[in-house]
Amino acid sequence: MNRRRRAGLTLIELLIGLVLAAILLGVAAPAFQQSLQRLRLQAAVNDLLAALDLTRSQAIAHGGKVLMAPLDTAGTDWRSGWAVFIDRNGNRRPDAGEPLLFRHDPLRDDIRVTSRFTSGNAPTYVAYNAAGRTCSAASSLTARWGTLSLKQGDKARNIIINMLGRVRVCDPAVEGADCAGASD
Repeated sequence: MNRRRRAGLTLIELLIGLVLAAILLGVAAPAFQQSLQRLRLQAAVNDLLAALDLTRSQAIAHGGKVLMAPLDTAGTDWRSGWAVFIDRNGNRRPDAGEPLLFRHDPLRDDIRVTSRFTSGNAPTYVAYNAAGRTCSAASSLTARWGTLSLKQGDKARNIIINMLGRVRVCDPAVEGADCAGASD
């Protein structure tokens, strides 16, 4: 009489498989975390870039000044989200009754955003005039440029806005001094 062996796993084979899977997960987890961190930072950078592009294109389309500013009450914390709007009363804040063109929700708590502009006055903002150039909130003819810096863990990106309104993104760890600010 032929006895057939049943298809299946023994307890030893199952334990060896689980140990190998645990080792692979232990090796892959840090790389996965770094990838997630990089992707989250890139998403925040892309969201800010899209809002800057919208601000510039709406200023050109409306033939007048359009602002982008943080939503926190002090107007300095970009992590709280931001709005693109037409500032009719000149206070650099999106108020009731002013056309709100876009609103972004808050960023993750582990992403820090700092800004440095030629006029460092609070509230912080980015403004474009009808020609698509950066300007101050007080005057469409006064150029205003600077840098928005995003950092998450050990990863960082700078969004540099030059006086012509052009935007570029750079990695300070890779580009060093070339990524320090809006000099181009």
